Amino acid sequence: MAKKKVEKINPAQKPEKNERAQAVEGAIQQIEKQFGKGSIMKLGDNSVRSEIGFIPTGAMTLDFALGLGGFPRGRIVEIYGPESSGKTTLCLSAVANAQRNGGIAAFVDAEHALDPSFATRLGVNIDDLLVAQPDNGEEALEITESLVRSNAVDIIVVDSVAALVPRSELEGNMGDAQMGLHARLMSQAMRKLTGTISKSNTTIVFVNQIRNKIGVMFGSPETTTGGNALKFYASVRLDIRRIETLKKGDAPFGNRVRVKVVKNKVAPPFRQAEFDILFDSGINREGCILDLALEHNLIERSGTWYSYQTNRIGQGRDNACNFLKENPDILEELDQSLRKILKEMRAPAARKEEQEKAPEIDPETGEILDEEAAG
Repeated sequence: MAKKKVEKINPAQKPEKNERAQAVEGAIQQIEKQFGKGSIMKLGDNSVRSEIGFIPTGAMTLDFALGLGGFPRGRIVEIYGPESSGKTTLCLSAVANAQRNGGIAAFVDAEHALDPSFATRLGVNIDDLLVAQPDNGEEALEITESLVRSNAVDIIVVDSVAALVPRSELEGNMGDAQMGLHARLMSQAMRKLTGTISKSNTTIVFVNQIRNKIGVMFGSPETTTGGNALKFYASVRLDIRRIETLKKGDAPFGNRVRVKVVKNKVAPPFRQAEFDILFDSGINREGCILDLALEHNLIERSGTWYSYQTNRIGQGRDNACNFLKENPDILEELDQSLRKILKEMRAPAARKEEQEKAPEIDPETGEILDEEAAG
């Protein structure tokens, strides 16, 4: 059989650069006319957010592990872990930080277990906190969608996914088989919420519980409730575990927890953070700052003594934390220094240097234009 001749495209037949630019501009105008202004844009335009905003979590060690400074705005965050591991405490701490910065927060209490006095101790302004206690999962997610569409709420906490019971399951009899209802409900909610969340710049934090798969022989048998949709749509997934009970003598006064960043779409994933959660006041801010300051050489340790700017601040970690608590000016100074370090870590300076060193290439021919840059 005779081989078919492959026709080579003559570069001269391609439309000129100006003609292509005009064609693209015409397509953009048509899309904006049909779908509205802002439906398509260039990523480098000023109207597009170049940097993602964030809401501090209250645990600076976790802010560093997230790589951004807190929970990303306009994204979905999932926090899961065993019972009494600090999931709700972490969410309320983020809510308190959002309120301190002038934001509006909402709490969808599907578990009907929110304690106002505990939230107040964590720094939450309960007079301004919007709280909903829905009867079923559909109602909870519709309330969440309405709050997102208002474009006025900064952070919404849904506690928890496991408590979002589908309406048909509530109306049925105890023991009726309801296969996949919960997963379908979450899948539909994620599809509806994702686009709206990004436009409204609202952060939604879903608290989730852990279940065990049956018959798993290899690997972890643990899984989260609500199917796989939330795993895909969440930009950040955090696994929080209690690793130690803090005691004074025989009396426990808090927990030491470890958070693993299982998924992160806005910064490098798989980092870990540890911090203390005190039963009476929540996340130990002084302990977080002390640990990070020691790691970044802002504070020095010699034996059991901690020193800041050649001045000893305490013997042992607890005494050093008490010193920082009693000296808020030094605590704030360390806080600002650490946030400056985080900002420098987040800045794309390294990428800019690489781009400046890279040789300039002709987009039409692929030839290197700057021979000196090419080396």
